[in-house]
Amino acid sequence: MDPHLLRTYVTVVRLASFSEAARDLGYTQSAVSQHIAALESDLGLPLLTRRPVAPTPAGERLLEHAGALLLRLDAARADLERFTAAPRTTLDVAASPLALTARTVAALPATGVTLHALPRERVPVAVATGEADAGLVDGIAAPSDPLRLPDVAPLSATAVAEEPLAVVLPDHHPLAGRPGLRLDDLVDARWLDAPAAGVPLDRLRAVHGGPAGRGFRPGLRYDGTDTRTLAVLAAAGRGLALLPLSAAQGVPGATAVSLVAPRLVHRTELLVPAGAHPEATGPVAEFAGRLKR
Repeated sequence: MDPHLLRTYVTVVRLASFSEAARDLGYTQSAVSQHIAALESDLGLPLLTRRPVAPTPAGERLLEHAGALLLRLDAARADLERFTAAPRTTLDVAASPLALTARTVAALPATGVTLHALPRERVPVAVATGEADAGLVDGIAAPSDPLRLPDVAPLSATAVAEEPLAVVLPDHHPLAGRPGLRLDDLVDARWLDAPAAGVPLDRLRAVHGGPAGRGFRPGLRYDGTDTRTLAVLAAAGRGLALLPLSAAQGVPGATAVSLVAPRLVHRTELLVPAGAHPEATGPVAEFAGRLKR
């Protein structure tokens, strides 16, 4: 299966248009049509309906494989290009919002740094494909357990920090006076749906282990990345939020109550390509060394 044809197919589906895909890829519309016809001929199946432009059932199944295949090819190209790349004097870091703490930011070199704030799932992709030299990704896990990261390419992950988790709720909330809270006590509460700024609700459902899709009902949806804004929304009674203890404290009108069960921590990891050696010289090594102090 020709990856160029596959990339054309994915673009046509994404834009639902042959002409738009041609503009996006820099091809003629005729070339795009030929790519799709060649891919359909290779697989012996129709992949697209033409009016409207939409994937057939077989095309839908191909899409389930296409993203991972193309990503892996991009990661392989980026990995091999590192063998001939000149030594870097600057540093590009991709980071999920909650991975940007006072400690991780202080570890960045003083100059020559570009910081990309990305959703959690995009950080490993950015490192694997060479968009970033290193990544900082966060998540919740059992103490000392590594994060479960998507298998996009061989990456080396190193623990940077672990800290307790706390539930953020208004001062006047009936549970605000508790010394600790169990996730079981909060299944039927109203939560803030903030996948970038807080712990995603689907992750809470997964670690709770209850019936699929049940519990932890969302109240207000917050699509921003500012953790303090999330805590302010919790203080205003718009829903509960689960945050690292350091991010949950010090917000007027809000109380941070430690999560005591299940035993979970907020974990931050440094990601670098598996072939990179943190002990070597250069900006990535300098950054990794500062994070270990």
